[in-house]
Amino acid sequence: MTMIRIEDLTFSYDNSFEKVFDHISLVLDSDWKLGLIGRNGRGKTTLLKLLMGQYEYQGKIISPVRFDYFPYQIDEPYRLVQQIFSELCPEVQEWELIRELSYLNMDKDVLWESYELLSQGEQLKVLLAMLFLHKGQFLLIDEPTNHLDSQGRETVANYLQKKKGFILVSHDRYFLDRCIDHIMAVNKDTIDIQKGNFSLWYDQYQKNQSREMHKNEQLKKEIRNLKQSARRTSLWSDQVEASKKGALDKGYVGHKAAKMMKRSKALEARQQKAIQAKATLLKNTETTDELKISPLPGRGTLVTFDHVSIFYDQKRICHDVSFTIENQDRIILAGKNGCGKSSLLKLLLKEDISYDGSLFFDHDLIISYVSQDIAWLKGNLKSFVRERKIDESLFKTILRKMGFERTDFEKNMEDFSDGQKKKVLIASSLCQRAHIYIWDEPMNYLDIFSRIQLEELLCAFLPTMIIVEHDHVFCDKIATKVIWLDENYLDKK
Repeated sequence: MTMIRIEDLTFSYDNSFEKVFDHISLVLDSDWKLGLIGRNGRGKTTLLKLLMGQYEYQGKIISPVRFDYFPYQIDEPYRLVQQIFSELCPEVQEWELIRELSYLNMDKDVLWESYELLSQGEQLKVLLAMLFLHKGQFLLIDEPTNHLDSQGRETVANYLQKKKGFILVSHDRYFLDRCIDHIMAVNKDTIDIQKGNFSLWYDQYQKNQSREMHKNEQLKKEIRNLKQSARRTSLWSDQVEASKKGALDKGYVGHKAAKMMKRSKALEARQQKAIQAKATLLKNTETTDELKISPLPGRGTLVTFDHVSIFYDQKRICHDVSFTIENQDRIILAGKNGCGKSSLLKLLLKEDISYDGSLFFDHDLIISYVSQDIAWLKGNLKSFVRERKIDESLFKTILRKMGFERTDFEKNMEDFSDGQKKKVLIASSLCQRAHIYIWDEPMNYLDIFSRIQLEELLCAFLPTMIIVEHDHVFCDKIATKVIWLDENYLDKK
């Protein structure tokens, strides 16, 4: 057991006047399984890169162990996995890697495949196995679940349960509860560490938030009273000054008024000082403000899939799919990666995809779509709003509620974090009035607080939706129907 010390850490990007971290001090145990959480754009990935020494900073980072960052960048990905392993872990025996791969439900034959031909989930598992074989290192794992289906997340969670000595950035609450024994939360002004899993931390967080919000309301009330008192004092001093005009004994009245004026100004100054003192006690708490959506009125059965099979290059990827989308349904499409979930969404969007069977749409359906892909987002928000023909004020209000700062509105979208880009797409969809909302993996990159906001929104407003998503907690809370697509297996519940 060794200690990693972060002392008086201060950092800001060259093109920003705003500090990401301001005089932060922490002590981390190298045996911890530490979950790192916080709003998108709060600096989670930045902290990992500071630990890796990729940026210049003020303060000290003292570590007796070496840091490794995941996902590791692979040069020449066309090479065999075994060749990459020999280069990355020259001191480790091949049988040790085979053992690690077996823990991740991967066959040893993967060693003789080209790395670039593996699926993203398989690449993730191979890299995890290699990096955990390094001795005397502390692994920084940055959002490993984004390319994993539900089964893959379960496998990696089981693997990480047996490991120690890592920081895990993830927004999947179920995944965090399976993997970690400490939580590090990046807030607006501080970084807090607490022992336990995410659920324990969130219970305590809610209690603290309730307590702090109550204190804030009390302080705001006291400030309002002080301001009203200060206004009365100022008004009184003005009346005293006015009383000097036209007085018979001007010397006496002037002397008396001067004393009263001096006393009132001193009182007013004390009141202003008290207002400032109270204002500094207000906590800038991390809240989850209520979101809203205005779906178009439903009309019974909106879409019917009748024995639909989808083909790519004459290869069938899903078979004999039958279900309906009814008003206020919130349908989750579930199954392994590659089983046809996104293809079914594309059929709903009337893209040119080969299929058998029948697909019936109600007339004049309006659909709002959130794509899985965020890489295409570029340019400024004004242009984005204009192209989408959505209300700019409403759009920015939603983004503010989801954790955007006002300064973020001046940035180009290519400078946003992946989580912020995903919020842009979701906020755009929430601005649109539609009969059906189609969201393809909306939780990817999205912070925990935003996930909670969306759960509360969808349960309150009951829009008709069909969603591809692997977040267990989100699906359990919002789904009215789950469609499992797994080779020839289809189930509804």
